[in-house]
Order: sequence, then structure tokens, then C-alpha cells
Amino acid sequence: MPDLPAPGSMRELLDLDRRHVWHPYGPMPGRQEPLVVESASGVRLRMADGSGELVDGMSSWWSAIHGYNHPVLNDAVRGQLERMSHVMFGGLTHEPAVRLAKRLVDISPEGLEHVFLADSGSVSVEVAVKMCLQHWRSLGRPAKQRLLTWRGGYHGDTWQPMSVCDPEGGMHELWQGVLPRQIFADAPPDGYEESYADQLRSLIERHADELAAVIVEPVVQGAGGMRFHSPAYLRVLREACDAHDVLLVFDEIATGFGRTGTLFAAEHAGVTPDVMCVGKALTGGYMTMAATLCTSRVADGISRGEVPVLAHGPTFMGNPLAAAVACASIDLLLGQDWRTEVKRIEAELREGLEPALQLPGVRDVRVLGAIGVVQLDHEVDMRAATRAAVREGVWLRPFRDLVYTMPPYVTGDADLVRITRAVCAAAREG
Repeated sequence: MPDLPAPGSMRELLDLDRRHVWHPYGPMPGRQEPLVVESASGVRLRMADGSGELVDGMSSWWSAIHGYNHPVLNDAVRGQLERMSHVMFGGLTHEPAVRLAKRLVDISPEGLEHVFLADSGSVSVEVAVKMCLQHWRSLGRPAKQRLLTWRGGYHGDTWQPMSVCDPEGGMHELWQGVLPRQIFADAPPDGYEESYADQLRSLIERHADELAAVIVEPVVQGAGGMRFHSPAYLRVLREACDAHDVLLVFDEIATGFGRTGTLFAAEHAGVTPDVMCVGKALTGGYMTMAATLCTSRVADGISRGEVPVLAHGPTFMGNPLAAAVACASIDLLLGQDWRTEVKRIEAELREGLEPALQLPGVRDVRVLGAIGVVQLDHEVDMRAATRAAVREGVWLRPFRDLVYTMPPYVTGDADLVRITRAVCAAAREG
């Protein structure tokens, strides 16, 4: 095991970090000193300052579903590294990418037949939007170029994804007036309400001539607010899109690969979208990779156009290392009783987070699958909440008015108890 850095070198590392490293959603230079991780194994992060280990309650932003340093995934990377780490995907192909595409087609909702491999979740959404716009342009309907979504969503930090994030109070509110102007329904209620379903139907019907697609996060809205909604709204969207010739896109980047209790959240509604984005847990948290899947209808529409190609080609598209570990991660997931494990986590989260309802300042507690959320009635003090969680031996990343957890599926019962205690402590002190 590597030696811990000497105190002087640790201070130097943090000073260099503050001066040169721009962390996500942070200022430059940083105002909050990050914790330094020396290594990770199972569900634990080993801290470089010698303070011990933290149980990871975040799955590294929801991606490390199998935990860290998993021997199966390590072997997949090593084995592929001995063959080739990368080769361009333009004009060439290779077994890991082909096998990954076939696996995704086999396990995704029926009808999704074609796979575009992307670098990240945000890029996969960019590709999804480009697919939809080009589909209609190729069919001689260029006016269909706007998107409809509901408020409270989050789809990434690049251009088109930012345009369908919540424009009021969301992370990208700054860019109102610069981003493409999209169409927003109200945020979906948690339970089914026919009046809200009527709002969705009405908006799609009214804007059908200019709508290329409806894009939503199915069942769970992630970084926009960690809200849950009835799967019945997905059926409403599918029926309305079919009735008015509009494409339907599901962003399953956060919800895919079992997080909500089904392999993909679309299964809660028994609905197939025209386009689906996956990422995060795709590689088990080992490498950056995402994918955009589409139906033959979408692909055929693009192929009929004056420009019959999808003009998108990331340099590291189909990266063999990432594709190999993604195949191994999917096989690892499907080769075990993951549904039972997610149900076990759900039961532990429900029991462990229930006491948070009695805490002052707590507005709501909600759990679905391996997702547990405590919502406050005020903006969380992230520094105080993080300190409280760390004192309990857990790493959490609260934001806005939320303290939440999305633990790896391999998290044991004792560690789940620790995580829920940490969430409650963070909610109490944040």
C-alpha cells in the first residue's frame, strides 16, 4: 500500500489544488478545502491525511454501483490494456464496442436498436437532441426544432442539455436569453393528477408543429431536485407524442442500471422512448463513457436526408478500455440478484431516514430503490452538513435544499445504518 504523504507535502498538494484546479460548481480559486482521497476499496474512501476511511454514500456521483477496486472490473481493464487502450472509431471498430452496443440493445426497452457511444452523459444528451433535430430536418420538417420538458429537470452542463434544465432556480439560470428557448411544463407532482396529465397533452398538441421532441428524466429527477413522480406520466407522454408526431427522449443517465429498482426507469411505465441516454453507472464508475440509443425510426429518418450521416464523432468515441469495463460491469450486475440488493437498500434507507421527519427544518423524506432524500425547508449549509457526515464516517455531497444518498449496491447493512445516521446528522446541522 502506498505510504501516506508527509504533512508538508499534503499542505503543498492542497495549496496547488486551490491555485490551479477548478473543481465542479466551484469558484476559482476554491473557497472550501477538499478532502484528499489516497485510495478506495469496496465502499470506502481512504483519506490521505491519515484520518481513516469514509463510507461513500454517493457512489461517486451515482456511478460506482459495484464499489471500488472490484477484481472483476480491474481484470477487465488490465486485459483490455494488454491488447489496446484506444483506437479511433472512424473507419475502424473493435470487439469491446460492438459487444457493448449489443448488450445495451439486449437489455434496454424493446425497440431501441442503434447505439451511439459518447464520452459523457451531457454529450449523450447533445447527441440525442441532434438526432431528433436532424430526423425532422431530413424528413423536410425543419420547423420542428424545439424541445419540451418539465421544470425541475437536469440534463447536463453543455449547451443543449442546459437549455432543458429548469430555467428558474436551476444551475443554469444564468444563461436565460442566450440558450435556445424551450417549452416547459410545470414540475410533475409526485402522485398522478389528471389535470397535470392534461397540461402535458395540451402543451404537446399546441406546439406539435415546432416540437422535435419531449425530453424528461423518467420517474426520478436527479440533480434538478431529486424529485420522484408517477410512472403514469411517461405513458401520457408516449401517447401524446405518438398522437402528434413528436419524438420522446428519456434521460436515464442517473436512473439506469437498477438505481430505481428496475433496470431502467422506463420499465416502471412499460414505455419505450424513441431515444434513450445512459451513462454514469455504465462503466461501474471506472471510465467516462455514455451512450445514446435510438429506434430504427429515428435512424432511418436521418439516413433519408440530404446529409444522411450523424455528424458527431468524439475523439475517444468507443474507447476500448471504457467499453471493455462497461461490458464487465453490466455482466457483473446482471449476474447477481441485484433487484434483491436494491430492495434491501431501499428498506434500510426507509427505516434509517424516517427519524429525519422529526428534525426541525425538514420538509420531506423520500426513498425509491437505492435513492434516499431528505429535503429541507432552507438552503443547506454544505460545509456544516459535510462536516457532520464526515464525523459519522460517511462521505455525502449535499446541495441546494437536499441531503441525499445513492450508495453502491454492495453496501452492507451496517454501513447503510451509518449512512442514514450521517444523512440525519447532516440534515440536523445543515
